Amino acid sequence: MQAAGFSAIIITVKCLFLYNPQSGKGKIARKLPYIRRRLESQYEVEIYETKSPEDLTEKVKKAEGQYDLIVFSGGDGTFNKVVQAAGKVPLGYLPSGTTNDIAVSLGIPRSVRGALGVILKGRRAALDCLLVNGQYYAMYIVAAGTLTSLTYMTSQRQKRALGWFAYVFHGLKNNLKFEVFPVEGECGEEFSTDCVLILVMNGRSVARFPVNRSASMADGKLEVALVKQAKRPNFFQKIGAFFSVAALMVFGIKIKKRDIEIFRGDHVRIHTSEMLTWDFDGEEGIKGDVEIEVLPAHVNVCVPKRKKV
Repeated sequence: MQAAGFSAIIITVKCLFLYNPQSGKGKIARKLPYIRRRLESQYEVEIYETKSPEDLTEKVKKAEGQYDLIVFSGGDGTFNKVVQAAGKVPLGYLPSGTTNDIAVSLGIPRSVRGALGVILKGRRAALDCLLVNGQYYAMYIVAAGTLTSLTYMTSQRQKRALGWFAYVFHGLKNNLKFEVFPVEGECGEEFSTDCVLILVMNGRSVARFPVNRSASMADGKLEVALVKQAKRPNFFQKIGAFFSVAALMVFGIKIKKRDIEIFRGDHVRIHTSEMLTWDFDGEEGIKGDVEIEVLPAHVNVCVPKRKKV
C-alpha cells in the first residue's frame, strides 16, 4: 500500500523596513546588516531608503495589503508622516530622533537592539490618534504657543550636533517671548481666556518631560492643558508664566496652579487667532481654529509585552 503524499504549505510573512540614511546621525544606516538579520528571523524583508518625508508617506500608502508589518526608523515627526498614510498594517518603530516622545510614552527602547526586541517579541496594540479638522493626523500632541516651534525651527544640523540640547539653545535664543494669544472653545466644558501655551495630548511625554504621565494612548480620551496669561502682562506676570510653564513640564498636569487649566474629553474645539501656528507631533501644522477628536484604536503598533499603553 502506497503512503499518501503530503505537500508542505509555505506561508511567507513579509516585512517592509523604511529608513532615512541620515536618521540618528547615520546610526541606522550603519546597522542595516544587523537590522536585516534580526528581522529575517521571522520575516521576508524588503529594505527601502526613503528620499524625503513625502516619499516615506507615499511608500507607506502603497504598502497597504502587500506587507504583514511595516518597520520604520526616525523621530516623532517621522512617526507623524507614517500615521498620515498608515492603514491596518501593524507598525514597528525604531526611535532615532531627538526627543522620541512617542517611544517614551509606549516604553519602546531607544537602542536598535531593544526596539527590535519589541517588534519581534512584543505585542501589537491598537492605539488612538488625534484627527485635526477632519484632515490631519497627530499621534501624541497638537500644541501651540511658547516653545512649541522649537522642534521644527531648530535646524537638523544643530540637532545632529547637539541632540536635545539644540532645543535648549534655540529656545533660550528665540522662544522666550511668551507671546499671548486668545483661545475660546469647549472640551467637556467651555473655556475662554488668553494664554501662552496650549497642549492637546494623547501621549505621556512632551519634550521628554512626563507632562501627562498617567495618560493612556488607548483610552479614547485626550487631555488639554492651558497656561493662562493676562492680555497685556506686566513684568511679574511674564515671570509667573515662565515658572508656570516650567512647573507644568516638570510636575505634569496634576499640578495645582491658578494659571493652569486642565480639561479631558474625546474632542476639543478651539477658536483662536488666525496667525497662531499649531505643532503636530513636532511638525509645523496649520494656523488658526482647530477641532480635534480622538480616533480610537486607529493605529496598530508593536509595543512591549507587559507595558500598559
